[in-house]
Amino acid sequence: MTFQDFNFDQKLNEGLDSMGYEKPTPIQQKAIPTILQNKDVIACAQTGTGKTAAYILPVINKMISTDHRHLNTLIIAPTRELAQQIDQQIEGFAYFTGISSIPVYGGGDGATWDVQKKALEQGADIIVATPGRLIALLAAGTTVFDHLKHLILDEADRMLDMGFYDDIVKIVNYLPKERQTLLFSATMPPKIRALANKILNQPEEINIAIAKPAAGIKQEAYVVYDSQKEKLLDHILKTYTWNSIILFASRKEMVKKLDSTLRKAGIAAKAFHSDLEQPEREQILRAFKNKQINFLIGTDVLSRGIDVEGISMVINWDVPPDPEDYVHRIGRTARAATTGTAITFVNEIDQKRFSGIENLIGSEIQKLALPEFLGEGPAYAPQTKRKGNFKPRGNKFRRNRHPKKSS
Repeated sequence: MTFQDFNFDQKLNEGLDSMGYEKPTPIQQKAIPTILQNKDVIACAQTGTGKTAAYILPVINKMISTDHRHLNTLIIAPTRELAQQIDQQIEGFAYFTGISSIPVYGGGDGATWDVQKKALEQGADIIVATPGRLIALLAAGTTVFDHLKHLILDEADRMLDMGFYDDIVKIVNYLPKERQTLLFSATMPPKIRALANKILNQPEEINIAIAKPAAGIKQEAYVVYDSQKEKLLDHILKTYTWNSIILFASRKEMVKKLDSTLRKAGIAAKAFHSDLEQPEREQILRAFKNKQINFLIGTDVLSRGIDVEGISMVINWDVPPDPEDYVHRIGRTARAATTGTAITFVNEIDQKRFSGIENLIGSEIQKLALPEFLGEGPAYAPQTKRKGNFKPRGNKFRRNRHPKKSS
């Protein structure tokens, strides 16, 4: 099957050709025809499967043939990074169509607020918004949803995890009842079902490999004491072949600490966390996408807010709080049918949580032996109850200003 089989408008096909799109992914094959039939959809698909194109291509195609142009589509996303990413993809798809979009998110100065408010008032074709900023604009009296045809919720599970349920319901109350609603989520917990029942009308349900990592990801784990992690990371950077890396940690305090430690070791990494100003966050992501930097350290907000091909390795400094977050973290690599490596450090108190990840994905993750110079790690016994708070002790990297990596 190719994109030509959808019988899209020629202007949209030109955009797809210019972006190198040829064959639709499974979620695109199933979702696009259903959306073109104007049915509500609840779709569950793992990260990196092409779900943005699955919902935006049919919407753009319907919009091309509309005579009277108003604000047609509202897309709600959990983070500003994801909102920007979606907006950039729309710009590529719609390049030859004349359809406009604008991202609406927090941060920036008063001028940014004015631009976003004006876009809502005058009615760009597509608005991609984070819930908090959209609620603030609506509270300021900005509402032009009379002609809205499509509401799309992307990464709905993440938005609910971040506490946006009430905001989403409040936004929906501003919208016309006669609309097409599309809900896309990587997981389908009961709270997503409840939201879907509240805002969707007899939706078609589409499920694609729920909570399964992409087949191209080589998953590995080391069972370690916290005191061994820094030297193990140093060993991996020197011995594995990599082009670009994302190192995930669950707390921004640890992200900052790792940033400092890597810099002292002469490794040019960039930290990405919520304490950075928005322009700086955007600059870091842009530099990473443009291959100007090749090492990012971030929290789980980065696992949903970046879509970059060619990331060869993901390292989990710790086991993420929720099993689904593991899938999103490692989904940053092996995108667009490529391959990659995901390595997780599992300390004593994280073992039960890591076992939950293995249960979720339906397979055991290979536990590698530690390098001899590190000595023995803890036994892997996830069913054992453990007490105490194991904190990392200050082992430092061996200084190496030129870690081994592929060219």
